Amino acid sequence: MIQMQTDQGGITINNVVFTNIVGMAASNCFGVKGMAVRSMTDGLVHLLRREAMGKGVLVNFHEDNTISIDLHIIVNHGINLTAVAESIISEVRYVVQKTTETTVKDVNVYIDSVLVGV
Repeated sequence: MIQMQTDQGGITINNVVFTNIVGMAASNCFGVKGMAVRSMTDGLVHLLRREAMGKGVLVNFHEDNTISIDLHIIVNHGINLTAVAESIISEVRYVVQKTTETTVKDVNVYIDSVLVGV
């Protein structure tokens, strides 16, 4: 949770806000099929529905009111993985900093699966 003070009072931004912002920003990037989560029961990677995208995101809060973001994604087959990851890092950092005025230290992208033929 991030807490900020302004002239008019305090602002607290919850983890859920960050995970939703990150999930939407990442899933709007070219080549991203969606957010991913690994099942605890069978160990398989599952594509998350649009309303559950935040489950594929982990936000770590630091003492200096900055954050680090880990996100797990599934991408479409036949795309340049490095280009997609760089695009996601740039987009997520920009959107989070613009909407919350929070400094993003790191964005780590984990490509958990490649979706073929869909």
